[in-house]
Formats: sequence, structure tokens, C-alpha cells
Amino acid sequence: MPRPGIALVLLVLTASPAVAAAPGVPSPPQHEHPAPPEGDPEGEPDPEEGEEEGSPKGRQPRAGAEPTSQRHPPTPAMPPAHREPMGDHAMVMPGLLGPYPAGREASGTSWQPEATPHEARHGTRGPWSWMAHARAHAVYTHQGGGRGEEDVYSTNMAMGALRRPLGHGTLGLRGMLSLEPTTVGEEGYPLLLQTGETADGVSELVDRQHPHDLFMELAATYSRSLGAEGSVYVYAGLPGEPALGPPAYPHRFSAFESPEAPLAHHWLDSTHITFGVVTAGWIRGPLKLEASAFRGAEPDEERWDLEAGRLDSWSARVSWNPGPSWALQASRGRLEAPEQLEPEVDTVRSTLSVIRHGAWQGGMWQATLAWGRNANDPGQTLDALLLEGTARLAGRHTLFARAERVENDELLPPGEDGDELAHGEVFRVGAASAGYLFDLLRGTGFAVAVGGIARLSLVPRALEAEYGDDPFSWSLVVRTAVR
Repeated sequence: MPRPGIALVLLVLTASPAVAAAPGVPSPPQHEHPAPPEGDPEGEPDPEEGEEEGSPKGRQPRAGAEPTSQRHPPTPAMPPAHREPMGDHAMVMPGLLGPYPAGREASGTSWQPEATPHEARHGTRGPWSWMAHARAHAVYTHQGGGRGEEDVYSTNMAMGALRRPLGHGTLGLRGMLSLEPTTVGEEGYPLLLQTGETADGVSELVDRQHPHDLFMELAATYSRSLGAEGSVYVYAGLPGEPALGPPAYPHRFSAFESPEAPLAHHWLDSTHITFGVVTAGWIRGPLKLEASAFRGAEPDEERWDLEAGRLDSWSARVSWNPGPSWALQASRGRLEAPEQLEPEVDTVRSTLSVIRHGAWQGGMWQATLAWGRNANDPGQTLDALLLEGTARLAGRHTLFARAERVENDELLPPGEDGDELAHGEVFRVGAASAGYLFDLLRGTGFAVAVGGIARLSLVPRALEAEYGDDPFSWSLVVRTAVR
């Protein structure tokens, strides 16, 4: 049955683009920027999206620099993907942590390709600059096979950020909230072959994706320039995201148009909501080195509160963006007792990922290839592989697809063991999905799209009695975005 929170989320997001603006601050025009970097032979952005033609690449902003709307004369032109239309001038949005355009920064302290469109509302008030955006999917899903279910739910998030000069550096404040504890519910939404976390503190979630907590991020950053190409920074969050894995899937351009979480989520980016994290990092040009101390436990079943605990886990990540269209990272971390129901098990997680962004006349695309490994101690070493992509075509059309393969030992919970199959046995399973969205309504700073997803779950013969033979699932989707 539909949950009452779904209507609330959609009403709030579609009522007015001004919901993203701070009180008393005029809302700037929409600024979606899918243009390729200078010299990209793949083409130009769709003029219907309000993009500007390519311009010569200008000087990179230093770390902690203010928007050009506060400086005279205006900063020389930046690549089109990072120009914010402001009347007759162009406001360059500098990165919060380093001397590069803001398009390079994704969730936590992670990097994405610099050419990624920076889809958010921006403005200034005194020494402060602000940014805000929001997204919600209302979904009807029919998951097929022997374990399939039907449900109506909404995934959603809203994010805001503030920044200002402070001393010799830049202070940043970020907050991200979700109503999924209501619009998804404590038991999560149906998603075949998905596992991770718990709904009641007693049993594992199986074939369901858990909701996000109300507080997805409450974090602060401080960065200081080390010259024209370098900086150092600190990041602290309760909750926040440690330096482990690629950008979280709700923030990856290659993933966020789909309301469905990847099966590989708990191999790659499940630490994106961590209740207690401190990160320190160093940036020099296209290279970033960083390390984190954080609380290893994943969020518990109480989704409305803040949790606390000692910083008992660690991670380190190296990121390299060799050009505006690329983002590569390698990371490794040790998580102490990440699963609430298995407090005796620690996990060493390793991840590698490559993100590529491209554009052509009237459209753009982005793809992510990622690998993750969880070495459980005691327990199994389990791998996951993911390939996903999103393409925006000329006009109002968006296509997205995902293929993944994981090794999972949680598909048979205790109490469902058979004579031959037992809890803890490892199965190689996978899924392939494809989706389409059509922008039905578009205005200054918001868009409403309708579409659907088709999904094929890939199960081994040993699980066909439970799931059926590669069950087929489908979903209908309404997506609302404030950007």
C-alpha cells in the first residue's frame, strides 16, 4: 500500500524551486551544465538545457576562493561544465577542498570527473555562499520469482551546503536529509538478491534494500591553499563519509537517475552514512591522498536518530583525475564489526573504480566500472563487480543501465537452512537492469520525469528452487528533482 510520506515528498519538491533557497536570498536561474571540456571532439550541450557554448579554459580557482560575483574583475572563463549563469556575468564555482571547479567534488571527499554537470541551486549572502538540491523517486515495483514482492515506495534526499572564507582558508558546512524512514519504511523496499543491515535488530534484511537514515550527512570541512595547484583539508561528520570507495551511488551521475541501489553497495560505498568520521587529505593538481578514522558499525534499525561511538576503523584512498573526463580511485579500509548482527566479524574492504564522462551534440553520458572486495575476519572473502551508465539524449530523454555480479553469503538467513543449502554458503549472483525517464515537466530549477525499469536477476541452479529461473522484475517511476 502507498505510504503517506510519498505524497509529502513529491508535494514539497514540486511546489516551487524556491524550496532550495535560503530565506531572503533570491533564487538564481537553473544551471545544469553538461558541456564537455574544451577540445572534446564529442560535441556540445543541448541548448534546451540552457548551456553556453564552449569557451577557452581559464585559470583554475585557488582553494578557498570566493565566487567571482564577489571579486573584481571577473575570473577568466572556466570550462562550460562549471559556469554558473548570473546575468551578464559567469560565476565560477570553485571546489571546496582544492583549487579546481566544484564539478570535481562528489559525496564526502570523493572525486568524480570534473566535467560532470554541477546540478544545484547557488547563491550568496554576505560572506556566505550556499548550494542546495533535492531528488525524489516515487516507485511502484513488481519483483518477480518465488521471493518477489510488490510495493510502492519513495527514495529521496535533500542536500544543502554553506561556505565562507575563514582565516587563511575556507570553511564548509554540509547537511543531507532523507524521509526514507517513512517513505520506504523500516523493512526497506523489495530488491531481489540484495542484503545488508537489519530492520528489527534481530534478523537480516534479505531481498530488500534498507532505507537511508533521516540524517545522511552533517559535516564540516576546512581547507587551506598550498599554492596555485595544491591544498590540505580536514573533514568531520556525524554522520559523514570516510575515504573509502567511489562516490556513493545516490551522488554518482552514472547511478542517481535509478531509484534502485546496486547489489554491490555493501562492497563499494555502504560507508557513505557513518556515524563518526574524521578525514585529512592533501591535494596536488590531479592527485589526492587522504586517510580517515571512523566508526565501523553500519547504521542500526533506528533511522530517525544520531548514533555515537568510538572511531575504531580506518581507511585510506588515492584519487587521480588525469583529465576533466576521468576519475580513478583506489582505497582500502578496515571496518570493525560493521554488521550489527555479527559483532564478532571485522571486514577489510578494498575498492577500485574508474568513472568516465563524455558529451556530444545535445547530450552526455557517464559510466562507472568498479570492483570491491570484503575480506571478513573470521569468514569468507567476497568480491563484487559493477558496470553502470547513464545517458541524457537530446531533449527530455534519459537512459540508464547497470550490470553487476556479487559473491553473497547472506541469501539464506538462519531459520531457512535446507538439507543441502545452509546460511553462510557463498553464491555468485547478479542482476542486469535498464531504465528510461522522460522529462514530462521542466522549469527553472526543477524537473519531473516519468519512466520505468526492467530488471533480470541472475541466480545459480542451487537457488532456483528459492527464486525461480532468473526472475524478471519491473518498476514504474516518477522522478522529481530540484536543481
